[in-house]
Amino acid sequence: MFDPVISSLPAFASYFLTAVILLVVFVGLYIFVTPYNELKLIRDGNDAAAVSLAGAVIGLALPIAVAVATSHNLYVMMGWGLVAGVVQLVTFTVARFILPGINQSIPQGRLAAGIFLASLSIGVGILNAGCIV
Repeated sequence: MFDPVISSLPAFASYFLTAVILLVVFVGLYIFVTPYNELKLIRDGNDAAAVSLAGAVIGLALPIAVAVATSHNLYVMMGWGLVAGVVQLVTFTVARFILPGINQSIPQGRLAAGIFLASLSIGVGILNAGCIV
């Protein structure tokens, strides 16, 4: 009964570990790319930073999850995970150009800016996930 599960555990572990590493690396890069320190802002109780970063995490996790589900090869999954990360970084960069004041809005705790960034990240992440073939 559990034989298929047990025999699949090594594949599960390799895909899961790779997905977590991709998520952590790109969340780290996202934090590095933003002109403010989300983690410090979140520790200080900044809701806008928390919502914005949560949206970025979800926007990254969705396409990575689809890449895991659709890829029959770990390297293909990593490739789509890299694409997902780059797309999220580009999305934030474009948002900064469209709304230049966003760089000040998040540190000032303006929740509307955080919700906008989160929605943008999640929306792009959904589209990104849907485009994985």
